[in-house]
Amino acid sequence: MITLDLFCRVIDNYGDIGICWRLARQLHAEHDIAVRLWVDDLASFRRLRPEVDTGADLQQIQGVTVRHWNARCQDGVYTAADVADIVIEFFAVDLPPGYVAAMAQCTPRPVWFNFEGLTAEEWVEGCHRLTSPHPQLPLLKHFFFPGFTDKTGGLLREAALGAERAAFQSEAAARDGFLRSLGVTPAELAATKVSLFCYPFAPVASLLAAWRDGEEAIACLVPEGVAQQAVRAFLGAEAVAGAAATRGNLTVRVLPFVPQPDYDRLLWACDVNLVRGEDSFVRAQWAVRPFVWHIYPQDDNLHHKKLRAFLQRYAGGLDALTAFSLAWNGVHLDADWPALWRRLRAELPLITARALEWEAQVMAHGDLAANLAAFAQLLRLR
Repeated sequence: MITLDLFCRVIDNYGDIGICWRLARQLHAEHDIAVRLWVDDLASFRRLRPEVDTGADLQQIQGVTVRHWNARCQDGVYTAADVADIVIEFFAVDLPPGYVAAMAQCTPRPVWFNFEGLTAEEWVEGCHRLTSPHPQLPLLKHFFFPGFTDKTGGLLREAALGAERAAFQSEAAARDGFLRSLGVTPAELAATKVSLFCYPFAPVASLLAAWRDGEEAIACLVPEGVAQQAVRAFLGAEAVAGAAATRGNLTVRVLPFVPQPDYDRLLWACDVNLVRGEDSFVRAQWAVRPFVWHIYPQDDNLHHKKLRAFLQRYAGGLDALTAFSLAWNGVHLDADWPALWRRLRAELPLITARALEWEAQVMAHGDLAANLAAFAQLLRLR
C-alpha cells in the first residue's frame, strides 16, 4: 500500500486542520493510501473530531494514523524507513530537518508536495505543478494548488457528498429534525435561516441591527466562539452554546461547535450561509445554497484582491452578492446594511441558480484528492 505523510500546523484555528483532515480521510477511504497526519494542535482537531485524544502521541481515527507533531518530532532523528512514499507539507510548513535529511536517503525519492492555499487568481494556473529543487539535497518539491479551473488541482469533495446532500435537502423532516437537535425552535424553523461563521473583524453588529429592524423574521445560527463580542451584546448574556434571544425580527441562537459532517448539514439546512477562510468556504459551495465569503485577512489588504478574483469568477451579474461581499470584508466602509441585505435577499433566487451552475462547472475538473493521487502516481512512475 502506498504511504503518505501529511504535515499540518494549525494557524487558522480550525480551517487548516479541517482541510487536512478531509484530505487525509478521503485519500485513505477512496484511494487506498495509508495516511499519517502530523498535527501540532490536537485541541483544535478535537473540536472537529471529538474522539481525538489530545494526550496521545499516536492514534488511529477512521483509518488515518494521527501523530502529534510536537517538539520531539520536530527535533528527532529519522531514517529512510520512516519516510512515506508521498510527503505533503501544508501551506509551506517547515518539515522536521531530520525527516528531510532522511527523504534524501530514500530510493526512490518520495514524491514531495507543497500543498498551497486556495485562490481564484489567474497566476496559480501557471504555478500549479511547478517544481522547486532543494538547495542542498537531491530532492524535488512540486507545488499543488487547489482551484476552480482545469489548470489547477480542483476542490476537495468526497464521492458520496452530492447524493448525501440531495437526500438531506429533499426531506423536510430530516432538515427540521437536525436543526431541532441543535435547539432550533419551530418559530426559528419558519424564519429565514442564516448560518454565521466569520472572523472577528466582520461588521456583525451592524448586520444584526439590520436584521433586527428588518421586515422579515430571521434566525441567525452562530457556532460558539464566533463573533463573540457582537453576539454577547445582542444576547445581553454570555455567548455560550444554547443561548438565544429574540429582538425585533431577529433571533440569534448560539450553537455548539459541531463535527464536520454536522456542519455540512447546517449549511445544507440554512437559506443563506456566511462562511469564512477556506474549508467552510468550499463546503458552502457544495451546499448549493447562497453564501457570502469572509476571507482570511492578509497584510496590505491582499485578501481583497483574492476576494475580487473569486467574485469575478462566481458572481458575474450578481451585483447584490458582490456589493454585500465587498462590504462584509471591509472593502467598502460605512455600508448601508439594511439596503445591502434587502438587495441580497431579492437576489437569492438568482444566486441559488448560479450555485447549481457553479457546482457542475467545478465538478467537471475532478475532485482534488483524486487529482493529487493521480499526479503523485504519475510522478512515482517516472
